[in-house]
Amino acid sequence: MYDLGLSFPSAQAYKTSEVLSSFVVRVKVRLSPVVVASSSLPPQIFTSFHEHATSKVPLPSSTLPFTEPTRLTLGSLVLSLSQVAAETSGATHAHKNSVESEPTDAEFVRHRFRPRRAGLLDIISPAPANMEGIGVAGSGAEALVSGAAPISVRELLQDECYLDFLSEDFDVKTYTSQSIHQAVIAEQLAKLAQGISQLDKELHLQVVARHEDLLAQATGIESLEGVLQMMQTRIGALQGAIDRIKAKIVDPYNKIVARTAQLARLQVACDLLRRIIRILYLSKRLQGQLQGGSREITKAAQSLNELDYLSQGIDLSGIEVIENDLLFVARARLEVENQAKRLLEQGVETQNPTQVGTALQVFHNLGTLKDTITNVVDGYCATLEENINNALDIKVLTQSSQTAIKGPGRATMPTPGNTAAFRATLWTNMEKLMDQICAACGQVQHLQKVLAKKRDPVSHICFIEEILKDGQSEILYTFWNVVTDTLSSRFQTATNSSVFLKQAFEGEYPKLLRLYNDLWKRLQQYNQNIQGNFNSSGTTDLYIDLQQIEDDVQDIFMQKKQDYDPEKALKDSLQPYEAAYLSKSLSRLFDPINLVFPPGGRNPPSPDELDSIIKTIASELNVAAVDSNLTLAVSKNVAKTIQLYGVKSEQLLSTQGEASQVIGPLTEGQRRNVAVVNSLYKLHQSVIKVVSNQVSFPAAAEETVATALKTIHDLMGNAVQPLLTSVGDSIEAIIITMHQEDFSGSLPSSGKPDVPCSLYMKELQGFIARVMNDYFRHFECSEFVFDNTEAIAQRAIKLFVRNASLLRPLGEGGKMRLAADFAQMELAVAPLCRRVSDLGKSYRLLRSFRPLLFQTSEHVANSPALGDIIPFSIIIHFLFTRAPAELKSPFQRAEWSHARYSQWLDDHPSEKDRLLLIRGALEAYVQSVKSREGKEFAPVYPIMVQLLQKAMSTLQ
Repeated sequence: MYDLGLSFPSAQAYKTSEVLSSFVVRVKVRLSPVVVASSSLPPQIFTSFHEHATSKVPLPSSTLPFTEPTRLTLGSLVLSLSQVAAETSGATHAHKNSVESEPTDAEFVRHRFRPRRAGLLDIISPAPANMEGIGVAGSGAEALVSGAAPISVRELLQDECYLDFLSEDFDVKTYTSQSIHQAVIAEQLAKLAQGISQLDKELHLQVVARHEDLLAQATGIESLEGVLQMMQTRIGALQGAIDRIKAKIVDPYNKIVARTAQLARLQVACDLLRRIIRILYLSKRLQGQLQGGSREITKAAQSLNELDYLSQGIDLSGIEVIENDLLFVARARLEVENQAKRLLEQGVETQNPTQVGTALQVFHNLGTLKDTITNVVDGYCATLEENINNALDIKVLTQSSQTAIKGPGRATMPTPGNTAAFRATLWTNMEKLMDQICAACGQVQHLQKVLAKKRDPVSHICFIEEILKDGQSEILYTFWNVVTDTLSSRFQTATNSSVFLKQAFEGEYPKLLRLYNDLWKRLQQYNQNIQGNFNSSGTTDLYIDLQQIEDDVQDIFMQKKQDYDPEKALKDSLQPYEAAYLSKSLSRLFDPINLVFPPGGRNPPSPDELDSIIKTIASELNVAAVDSNLTLAVSKNVAKTIQLYGVKSEQLLSTQGEASQVIGPLTEGQRRNVAVVNSLYKLHQSVIKVVSNQVSFPAAAEETVATALKTIHDLMGNAVQPLLTSVGDSIEAIIITMHQEDFSGSLPSSGKPDVPCSLYMKELQGFIARVMNDYFRHFECSEFVFDNTEAIAQRAIKLFVRNASLLRPLGEGGKMRLAADFAQMELAVAPLCRRVSDLGKSYRLLRSFRPLLFQTSEHVANSPALGDIIPFSIIIHFLFTRAPAELKSPFQRAEWSHARYSQWLDDHPSEKDRLLLIRGALEAYVQSVKSREGKEFAPVYPIMVQLLQKAMSTLQ
């Protein structure tokens, strides 16, 4: 909102003269002449306002040129503004038409009487659009601002001559002095007169544009004066009321303070007297309890605890009546504490829960149970730390082992001659250390057991709850952590400072691990013994919680910590030595293998060399048997050893063509392969024997070794596979030659065939017998050989039956000869297996197919062996032999050879694929009959179709 640059006072001023004297004229030029020229107020009023604006000091009411009753200031201001309004009546009339409403006095006081601080630019700036009281007059002012006069004003404000008047720290004297020194006073006065004239015009325009706002502000001063006078009257009344109230409450308050202090002193005196009386009574009672000895020690402790409570929070010094009693109480407390400590030590050492419980009750009554238990555990830890340092002290070990007198400055280390004595001393110290750890842990364990069972007879609070209520860990858990951490740190420090100690722990790690395992077993036995003592003591003053006994027996850590294994924590200190031992163990296992497989060698290890390897494996497993985890780790090394042996052996195998030849005698490569397989087999069997001889061999370790042995078995199979493949191919080639013989002949007149079997069968029998004698006889692993050759025998029988079903044409004489071949086939494959009956389904197929040679097609279709033993495709193939030539077999229709068709059958083991191919052949036969306009099908065709439908439905 635009104003004349006037700031109205705050509500703290109460008089009209003070309100007027606190106006601040923010225009920095001398405005008195301008205002005088544009108003009808007396000039002395503006002179006073000018001085007030310059000095910024409130103008006292006495300096005003008029008295308060005349209201001269307000009347003159109203008169001046009315005259200006008369001169601009046209503008005022237009302005009134545009005003919607006039602000009330309250709104005037609330919105107009806000301190404003505006510069000269505020005065000449256009009014906001939402301002009231502007109207046409405001438009006229804006027109003037946009004309020549506003331009001169802007230039005036930007002129360097007037910049000093816009400064916040403008001083009249300083400016006058500077103007005199410049010697252009006339020009300076002209400039100032021009500026004053221009400001006069601008002020005139502002007054014309805002005359109603000025009238409203002048009118609001009267309302403000009334409000302020009313506020001053009410404040005076409030102050008087406060003074009267103060006079009424001061005296009672002082009396209450005095009586309160008197009462507090009386209460303190009474409390002190009660304490003194109670101390005297308890002191006499304590004397009698101390005379009762250990039987009354818990009651004495309870009295001492009450005496301590009476002495807390108050100064009892200087009271003569109880000075001697206080001295006696101090001596008695010390005596009771010493007795309780001796009783606790004796009870823990002898595993006596009654004595331990009594001592704990004493400390509980004294209020020092937690601190006492902490000190006891810390004492055990400190003692064990000292014992560990003594056991690993290299100086003590060396002095005990050396017999020669050392000279001054001689290094303290064992010589090669007394290394055995050094290690003997070391292991003796280690055994003593384990005994000390076991004893200390047993005592702490016993102490925790009593704490867990003992309850206070008054509060019935379990002592272990008192220990653990602040979130602390169990004493046994804390003690065990300290022991394991100390072992780890001291062992590491000792081995880092002594190479001999490190070598002893790494080289004889199983012995060190055995000591740890024995320690753990003894600790578990301690747990059972302690529980037995509790169950057999029969004392009632321990308040044992019998419901928890069975749970506590399970673990020496009664509150099982999550993800915490106390045994693992104990053995963690051995990790560096276990890693070193396993590394050396692997080297010991690898060394004999690398020795028997020299670079460039062509022969497998001899039996003696293989025995050396087996003995090394057995030795490592036997030494590691002290711990299941160590056994598992060593078993992994054994598995790596077996794998290394297999890799070395694989490098000796012959994989060239000579390894698979079955025509001539054994080649050098085949002999070497046989020797490698025999060596692998001996290793396989020997390791199985070593593992079976182990006592309590872990299942995981056995599985690890078995996995490695499987790789040996697979390598043996890979070694003989080329030979087996060649033998199988040769047998198949021989069987295929049956189609080169004539089976279409009829029976001779004698009714018996001329020869017992066919030529291909004789060749097959001779070949199998020669292969088994020349090639497989040299393998010492007969069971392994039969496991592989039985597959060849089963394959041979399947090929024989398949090709027998494809023979066309087949006469009666051919059937007789083929039946003889079936009988001879059993004899032919006999060398390839332990017993022919072990061949399973292949053997049953051979036996079941032979009777079908002489049965009718109807009987063949109804055979019980059909589908289960003999595939439908084999039977339908066989029925093709009884069909006319027009009904071609599948391979004949496809114009394949017997060998190619056999290969196709191998590539399509699915019975469905084979039946679909057969159905195609039958459909082709139907088309051929229809094309020649035949009237009937072959008699065997309906049977074949029936079998095909049955086979397809079975598959579905």
